[in-house]
Amino acid sequence: MKDIHDYSLKQHNTFGIEARCDRFLEYSTADEAKAVADILRQSAQPFLIIGGGSNLLLTQDFKGIVVRSAIKGITPQKDTLRCGSGEVWDDVVDYSVKHGYYGMENLSWIPGDVGASAVQNIGAYGVEVKDFIETIEAIEIASGALQLIDAAACRYAYRQSRFKGEWKNQYLITHVTYRTQRDFQPKLDYGNIRSELERRNMTHLTATQLREVIIGIRQEKLPDPAVMGNAGSFFMNPIVERSQYEALASQYENMPHYTIDANHEKIPAGWMIDQCGWKGRTVGHAGVHDRQALVLVNRGNATGQEIVDLCRMIQRDVKEKFGITIKPEVNII
Repeated sequence: MKDIHDYSLKQHNTFGIEARCDRFLEYSTADEAKAVADILRQSAQPFLIIGGGSNLLLTQDFKGIVVRSAIKGITPQKDTLRCGSGEVWDDVVDYSVKHGYYGMENLSWIPGDVGASAVQNIGAYGVEVKDFIETIEAIEIASGALQLIDAAACRYAYRQSRFKGEWKNQYLITHVTYRTQRDFQPKLDYGNIRSELERRNMTHLTATQLREVIIGIRQEKLPDPAVMGNAGSFFMNPIVERSQYEALASQYENMPHYTIDANHEKIPAGWMIDQCGWKGRTVGHAGVHDRQALVLVNRGNATGQEIVDLCRMIQRDVKEKFGITIKPEVNII
């Protein structure tokens, strides 16, 4: 178990923000997770559980304990993959494609760890990880006991789970088991997947090719955090009543949307931000990416507060123009 005092978190957040914590604990086994739970129970300090830091914005030093999983391993079974919570998510998708465990191709190249996938319910291109999670193994901090949690108990919704709500800071996730398909059934009707396949003249599609296409699309519009600090999509796409969407669609021709059900539509936040003129703009050391308005970036030496200020300005303009409040997907500390 790693146990370090006065620790820099710069390498643990993809925005590249310099911040420190009083103490950093990292567990590599379930037994070490139990030991960490014991420390958290006995300490009076606040604590923060993080993954790969791809959904995290630090605005100041954290006066407490930061906890992270480093549990590795991918164990295949008949149609499931049991993965350590510290595994890099995209490595899991890569493994699944190469070994004939299909369905998660559209979730390629999403940054973060396995444990965070179960907390955040990551999603992209019409697919959410909740559709694959079967069980979650976690140490209950209050008791130190290992719990097996069924996915149905997590009440997954768009970028939501009980781990972000009533269960926040109650569990240390050790493993996640994903149920996949052994036959390849691609999902192609979201975003510009089909147009990209046509451009590449791909007619007899394989899972490997679909993964390559998804990665290509994401790399084209999302900056590499190693080059320009960012947390991927900063805002969630708002889901609105159909009547509100129809009123806006009558004002804005070709307004993109995705039908959720008979009464609700999802409107891309990036499109609205672009319509407000924010794409490519910079305020101080923080900015909006010039190829994807949904992504806020660290232009160099930005503080977390600068990015928060930019976020608020964008929220204000979108609210004024469209009457919609867009909410951050990123966890702001």
